[in-house]
Amino acid sequence: MTKNTAYETKKTYTKQGAADSTAQEGARVMGTVLVTSGTGKSGRRVAERLAALGVPVRAGSRAGEVPFDWQDESGWAAALDGTETAYVAYYPDLAVPGAAGAMAAFGRVAAASGLRRVVLLSGRGEPQAAVAEEALRGVCGEVELTVVRSAFFAQNFSEGALLDSVLGGELVFPAGSTAEPFLDIDDLADVVVAALTGDGHGGAVYELTGPRSLTFEEAAEELGRAMGRPVRYVPVSGPAYAEVLEGFGVSGPEAGFLAELFATLLDGHNSATTDGVKRVLGREAKEFTAFTREAARDGAWHG
Repeated sequence: MTKNTAYETKKTYTKQGAADSTAQEGARVMGTVLVTSGTGKSGRRVAERLAALGVPVRAGSRAGEVPFDWQDESGWAAALDGTETAYVAYYPDLAVPGAAGAMAAFGRVAAASGLRRVVLLSGRGEPQAAVAEEALRGVCGEVELTVVRSAFFAQNFSEGALLDSVLGGELVFPAGSTAEPFLDIDDLADVVVAALTGDGHGGAVYELTGPRSLTFEEAAEELGRAMGRPVRYVPVSGPAYAEVLEGFGVSGPEAGFLAELFATLLDGHNSATTDGVKRVLGREAKEFTAFTREAARDGAWHG
């Protein structure tokens, strides 16, 4: 799992001037959009925004009306039938073994179904995720592909597996002193919707980050200020973090993979910020401080 989608195992569309107008214009002529992992953190937000624009949405999930399961290719054609575009968020993560094969298989089904456009969620600075991107790009034929590579979601602190650590006052994570430009997932969803509903994004690769890089220690301090109680960052080694994950019920192989992945991602090569959000939406990405205040206001840490 990437720093973005690792916790996707787990608002309505905000107005944004020109970007919003473009989306609304596209919505008037769009067919149904398949949103894979439609109940996940990003998929749910994308589906909500599309629905608010009047775009027909098919939220794909294993328990959906039209089931979509990344482990069962037999249902993909039915899920794609009658759709025009798709948001693809691979579960459990685009960097896991087998993801490239799944992307190639999905791309072939998508091309055969007549799909017009795909927006793919990927991880920033992940070599294996890039392999999966290429596997999809290589077989999707005339399907227009846009890749959105995301930094670590800010909402991993308020909705994901790090929530319990934050609530407990000790943010345990194997990031050392590396800084990360945390991305608000609402910004990601807005970019995805713009790419799905607007023109000019085909073939683009957008790297999305927040506007400022923080260490996990700095992030813990900001979380604590927003919550009104201390949160302490506790750096641990990769193997120690794998043990923590196993304590939460994650299988040994998956825990080991995650720990190794985070060690690779949080070595400093992803610390720089980008202007990807502004390029697509015409506005700055949301500040981490704004995220913490909004999450606190909305009761994310009342547990």
